[in-house]
Amino acid sequence: MSDFATALASGVRLLRGLPRRRADVEEARRAAAAWAEEHPGLRAQLVVDERPGTPVVDFDLLVEDPEGGTVALTAQAEDGVPWLIDHSTHWAAGQLVSVDEVHLSVAQALTMIRSLSRRDMTPHDEIVDQCLILNEIRKETEPVDAGDLQAAADEFRRGRGLHDRASTMAWLAEMGMTLPQFETYIGGVARRRGFRRRMEAELGPARLAAAPGAFDRVRGVWITGPETSLAACAGDLARVHDGGLAALASGDGDIETTIAERLAFELPEPLRDAAPGTVVGPVAHGGTFLAGVVLTRAAAVRDERTLAAAGRLAFSQWLAERRRQASIEWHWS
Repeated sequence: MSDFATALASGVRLLRGLPRRRADVEEARRAAAAWAEEHPGLRAQLVVDERPGTPVVDFDLLVEDPEGGTVALTAQAEDGVPWLIDHSTHWAAGQLVSVDEVHLSVAQALTMIRSLSRRDMTPHDEIVDQCLILNEIRKETEPVDAGDLQAAADEFRRGRGLHDRASTMAWLAEMGMTLPQFETYIGGVARRRGFRRRMEAELGPARLAAAPGAFDRVRGVWITGPETSLAACAGDLARVHDGGLAALASGDGDIETTIAERLAFELPEPLRDAAPGTVVGPVAHGGTFLAGVVLTRAAAVRDERTLAAAGRLAFSQWLAERRRQASIEWHWS
């Protein structure tokens, strides 16, 4: 028997020995990664098939043929169900969206929605972003650090008011999740969080250096409302240090007044580059009109807080670019 044939036989034994439950997929990936390290010339990849409506998963092993092309190995379990019947369901049944190499099921998406946190994004867009991150980490096989797992679990529980074991177990029962499923879910959250942190740390310094003005610390006042009402308040904005602020506070009920100190990129777009004392607007903004004035502007300082903000902004821009480049297909029917 040739070396390649021997390796194929070994691959079949690997497939037959893999656990076939959704909760054990990471264990299967680690076993396949170890096998691939023992056969480096085959460039082996494990493909996971999460069939809709069942906790059972199937695996294919893709290996590089020395004579050219790729060989796919499949080992059907001896469960008494003919292969043609077992795999008669269309591959996309139960799938919600495919983003590049990640295929997200409806069940996975519903679980993912529980951890979405971006109020400035629709669930539709944030699910895509999470899939983009999954594409980046799908080949990671190292176990997640215990501290990272605990931090992810603690953040998840705090966000839902689950402050003790009893409330957590009650929530799991309500959601229909077992404890092993929850642990697997939190492991995925922790892995995605870890990738985000690494990328933010990597991208932040360059983003700050490229446009330091975006991270100036700015204190300003702005008002939103009907254009005619804002135009009448322009004088109050100009003399905000001399009684104008009180006039704004007691003015037209259609006007909303905000006084805040933020990094420049976090301000409403019309104010981000404004010099102190310059009245901006009224201008159309966010479906209404905005006028405002910058009170003070302090140049950006390269400290931990600013670098963290630069990392968050850079990562969001990286995701936006990946979203534009990605192949995204929603399976609505």
